[in-house]
Amino acid sequence: MWLEQNKQLYRAFSFRDFKEAFSFMTRVADLAEKMDHHPTWTNTYNKVEIWLSTHDAGNVVTQKDEDMADAIDKLVPPEA
Repeated sequence: MWLEQNKQLYRAFSFRDFKEAFSFMTRVADLAEKMDHHPTWTNTYNKVEIWLSTHDAGNVVTQKDEDMADAIDKLVPPEA
């Protein structure tokens, strides 16, 4: 579930291992390129944290972020 905090959408994801987390990040990177909307994120072993905001709109949450969050959710494996 995405949370809106500090003018950003935030979500943490947990995976079985680093390989699964990195595979997810690769899919998100491809999506970000297609949508021309690039997240701020971190990865530590099996955890990925993502923050979304629209820089062009003054670093606030816009429909572009909502669309990106929805698209990212579709990339999450059911077991994650």
